Amino acid sequence: MNIREKLNAIAKERILILDGAMGSLIQAEHLSEEDFRGMNGSGNGRFAGHPVALKGCNDILCLSKPELISRIHRDYLQAGADIIETCSFNSTAVSLADYGLADMSWEISRAAAALARKAADAFSTPQKPRFVAGSIGPTAKSASISNDMGDLSKRNIYWDELAEACYDNARGLLDGGADILLLETIFDTLNAKAALFAISRLCEERNEDIPVMISATVYDENCRILSGQKIDAFAASVLHARPLSIGLNCSFGAEKLKEPLKILSALVPCLSCAYPNAGLPNKEGGYDESPESMASKIEDYFKEGLVNIIGGCCGTTPAHIARIAEKAAQYKPRLIPSAPQETLLSGLKLLKPGKAQSPVIIGGQTNDAGHNEFFDFIREGSYDEAIETAQDMIENGASIINVCMDSTGFDNAGEAIRSFINLAQCFQAVAAVPFMIGGTDFDVIEKALKCLQGKPVVASLNLKDGKAEFLRKARLAGRYGAAAAVTLIDEAGEAVSPERKIAVAEQSYKLLVCSAFPPQDIIIDPLVFPLSSAGEEEASSALNFIRCSEWIRKNCPGVQILGNVSKLSFGFPCNDAIRNAIHGVFLKHAGDAGLGMAIVDPKSLCPYDEIESGLRETVEDLILCRKPDALKRLRELS
Repeated sequence: MNIREKLNAIAKERILILDGAMGSLIQAEHLSEEDFRGMNGSGNGRFAGHPVALKGCNDILCLSKPELISRIHRDYLQAGADIIETCSFNSTAVSLADYGLADMSWEISRAAAALARKAADAFSTPQKPRFVAGSIGPTAKSASISNDMGDLSKRNIYWDELAEACYDNARGLLDGGADILLLETIFDTLNAKAALFAISRLCEERNEDIPVMISATVYDENCRILSGQKIDAFAASVLHARPLSIGLNCSFGAEKLKEPLKILSALVPCLSCAYPNAGLPNKEGGYDESPESMASKIEDYFKEGLVNIIGGCCGTTPAHIARIAEKAAQYKPRLIPSAPQETLLSGLKLLKPGKAQSPVIIGGQTNDAGHNEFFDFIREGSYDEAIETAQDMIENGASIINVCMDSTGFDNAGEAIRSFINLAQCFQAVAAVPFMIGGTDFDVIEKALKCLQGKPVVASLNLKDGKAEFLRKARLAGRYGAAAAVTLIDEAGEAVSPERKIAVAEQSYKLLVCSAFPPQDIIIDPLVFPLSSAGEEEASSALNFIRCSEWIRKNCPGVQILGNVSKLSFGFPCNDAIRNAIHGVFLKHAGDAGLGMAIVDPKSLCPYDEIESGLRETVEDLILCRKPDALKRLRELS
């Protein structure tokens, strides 16, 4: 068995024990600047002449005072830990730069893992193997939160810098012998997604299945992390990485961590992990909760079946871990729920499109194709007005916003979409909903994906450029944590007839599923054309869409069906009542056929039952091709 399989097998039998705090035990040593520089002990004074103060840089102790780090590892292993964390929480170049050590990320990470590996191997037995988790902290910078009140679209760090820093950190940890990579104390999911992207790069380069543990820290009692994202939305945003575990650490202490842990435990189809603080810090910054008190509170996790892995964070000691391990041994581990078969999308909040009785509305007015006012705002740099467009759609019922900026050949589309999305993340109502990112230039789409901490949708994937390019883009979308919306276009062009639609839908679905793309992350757009089109096939476009939707629902399990409802009324010389009736009638019949997501101006909708009966009948005659003169009659009504 590989490491993932071993850990999952153990977790079926018992609750795994993670170690406790590294920093708290180092702090208790009251080390001097000379200790950090390696001038006392076995560090050989390597950093004696370093120009920047090193006191507080715990990770450098892996090189300057390795005997201390090794002793801490041994103490936790003696206490019963199955998994010990490396002393590398701040070993990214981003964090080490504060100490003038940015170029030492790989070396420090490798040394940290080697120390933990040696200790774990010394304690491992066939009956109780020990594992090393390479700790990767979040850095002190946020890719989602602006620190410039003069320009809220700016960030003090961006995806590419984070991904590169985490790549070197993770590479060093693996080279030093880590079994697992642990992304912990996550306060901004975008930072975590950049790290996961870097780890996926390592998996590809090494052709290895690298188990990843993912752990967030809760910021408030509303179950949100610091960047504002709800815990269930956070989980949906990182599930694409196939984590070994998802969990929570740090935060408020064991008692208050239980409620958000319940949310995660019920949702994630992998191991659940928790390692809270030993209560809240006191006035001196220490932690007063005793091992007995903390273990008693954590016992509630075991009684309710909430965890598979348990440990401790700030303030915990080997005594805490030993007492928690004693309690854990008396209980069965959490039963892992099956993988969700439903589509999960997220912004700051979670969205489940398949749960709605009527199709989820996607606001399309933030798409430059056909929306001149929005494009003018972007071209002129009037981003506040562009944000108001998004806010207006959401207030009127849109649950997702569709953003595209390159369909008109705009030269600055990449920078424009990044500025717009970064600014949008500063407005809670807009940041709360998932984004659908479309366009013809995939480089522009990638720039947008690097700004979104939630789980978005990449639109307009198709087979126009062949199978290889289709799969390349889909895999990239998956690595960014996005769902894939597929339009039914292949090398022969747009699929218009029901037979062509079904053939392209079937081919697209099979290609993605055979490439291990999750079915619930596939969204198929069967294409609808304007009702005013001259051609006979286009005139029956709505009915063809409905027939294809029925086939997809029966033959492509897990898939969501998307329709650009606004296209039906393109070029149609109709008043608002007729346009709204067209959209309302189509949504009713397409929804019955399986339509789950609809791109449409939410203000152009009229509930089916509220459409005047004569108008409704005429529109249905047209959409369902019941009477050949329906288009003529509708034009007369216009």
